[in-house]
Amino acid sequence: MRSLHLASWEFRGMVYVTSGSWVLSCRMSEGDSVGDSIHGKPSVVYRFFTRLGQVYQSWLDKSTPYTAVRWVVTLGLSFVYMIRVYLLQGWYIVTYALGIYHLNLFIAFLSPKVDPSLMEDSDDGPSLPTKQNEEFRPFIRRLPEFKFWHAATKGILVAMVCTFFDAFNVPVFWPILVMYFIMLFCITMKRQIKHMIKYRYIPFTHGKRRYKGKEDAGKTFAS
Repeated sequence: MRSLHLASWEFRGMVYVTSGSWVLSCRMSEGDSVGDSIHGKPSVVYRFFTRLGQVYQSWLDKSTPYTAVRWVVTLGLSFVYMIRVYLLQGWYIVTYALGIYHLNLFIAFLSPKVDPSLMEDSDDGPSLPTKQNEEFRPFIRRLPEFKFWHAATKGILVAMVCTFFDAFNVPVFWPILVMYFIMLFCITMKRQIKHMIKYRYIPFTHGKRRYKGKEDAGKTFAS
């Protein structure tokens, strides 16, 4: 009688048993993420950064209504950064890069979300009013005010951190950078003002004409 070869396969969690030998499998299930540990629970580092992001977003949400306070803090950080650069007498290339970054943010803040030059031959979607008697439409920016403030503040903080590392202190003749930045600022703003005059829009809604509904006289009519 031919002997039977007994081979038993049994799956117990992550252990396979076959003919008395143990084979361990360390594969991840489909539902596990990169930040999960072997036991399926998020790691300590993953939970720490997740919680930190939630707290940071909560503070951003709370600061949204306080526009003036936010910009005062940002201007204060800018002043502190300029004093630090002046005292250290270095990191001019970092300051120049910060100025170019803020200029790009400012141009996006002044620009409409939909470029009028791309909507000249198209009737799709709302457009900016070009006549005085047209209906009032609020100016929708390409870069909203809150995102502008957030990006500008982060740029200042990053530049501040860079001043603590000598690797970013590239020797350069700073008057050339100042002259080049002033020239670039004038050219960019001139082009932006021409664009505003050509398509007749103002990047601010303050002071524009607003329409109000008729006041309710409080009278009722019997049917």
